[in-house]
Amino acid sequence: MNRLTTPWGDLDLARFPEQPRDTLRAWDAADEYLLRHLAEAAAGTGAAEQAGSGTAVTGGAGVDLSGNVVVVGDRWGALATALAAHHPVQITDSYLTQRATRAALLRNGIDTDAVRLLSVRDTPPERIDVLLIRVPKSLSLLEDQLHRLAPAVHRGTVVVGTGKVTEIHTSTLRLFEQILGPTRTSLAVKKARLIFCAPAAEHARSRATAGAWPISYTVPEGAGSGSGLTVVNHAGIFCAERLDIGTRFFLRNLPERRGPQHVVDLGCGNGVVGTAVAVANPEARLTFVDESFSAVASAEATYAENAGTGGRAEFVVGDGLATVAAGSADLVLNNPPFHSHQATTDATAFRMFTGSREALRPGGELWVVGNRHLGYHAKLRRLFGNCDVMASDPKFVVLRAVRR
Repeated sequence: MNRLTTPWGDLDLARFPEQPRDTLRAWDAADEYLLRHLAEAAAGTGAAEQAGSGTAVTGGAGVDLSGNVVVVGDRWGALATALAAHHPVQITDSYLTQRATRAALLRNGIDTDAVRLLSVRDTPPERIDVLLIRVPKSLSLLEDQLHRLAPAVHRGTVVVGTGKVTEIHTSTLRLFEQILGPTRTSLAVKKARLIFCAPAAEHARSRATAGAWPISYTVPEGAGSGSGLTVVNHAGIFCAERLDIGTRFFLRNLPERRGPQHVVDLGCGNGVVGTAVAVANPEARLTFVDESFSAVASAEATYAENAGTGGRAEFVVGDGLATVAAGSADLVLNNPPFHSHQATTDATAFRMFTGSREALRPGGELWVVGNRHLGYHAKLRRLFGNCDVMASDPKFVVLRAVRR
């Protein structure tokens, strides 16, 4: 846990779930920059930010935070918690962000009703007076979010984005410009920037309110049991427009199973791995789990396209295997992430492995695909007491650990 000093007071914040000896903060310089700017603009005491071109940009001078405030893409709840007195709406694709926000509100003695939590799959507010956007890593997710929110934005809406310098590109600014209106950036402070957007008239924005997502494609030959499957992706899903090489390698080396087994696609993404198992073994009961609302929606759509709607499958947005009964799974399939936003970490993978051991029945198996250099075999041997290499190439390895 760390303490963030904001213009509205100090806050104790932590990522969710909290990890022992976790040194990663629940905010960064981009969050601090935005909060400081808002406080100065609301009080009318801050000087206008200077755009990179040297042109003055008001960027919310005189902003009234008593209107409808919407916070999009908050990483771990720092922005929504700091602005809780203004009853913001938080919109996120992350279940863990929602949990972190609730925990932060409780930890700091704030009523959890002070922040309305919505996912990117929910209907957004009808009117937005202040729109604050933490720029996501995925340009497609930003595009989809701006399209969804554009109808609620009006000429008086204050729109301010924030992100690290490495997260804000010309393509980022172009999306704001095309979907909402004229856009400028601030100078960099502690390697962070602000984005200021002046919404155009409603009739101009109405031409840009229809997004392209979801999209679909057919898995090409050479992907093992996944070949020929139709994949459906909502915005923000990893490798949304094509099958990534790690998943392709996993599909070529999936275990063959028959009979009424319980199979979990953990960190399912678009669900192509679990769907391939379901198609190959119609008697299997599938559980698709991911912390991304869009990922689970994609997995459900992918499954429906290939296995129909009458199959034995459930789709869970949650924290790993927390909702899967202990000792209930025969097989867990996992392609774990090794990034938490901009930080490289194996903490998520380790929690997935630990949760898998608890969820598996005796004799049940965890199959993992990962980059060779990540060294997952060492962690699996420590947790399970065994680990076998089932397939490998110069870049990837598929590992199997058996619950004794």
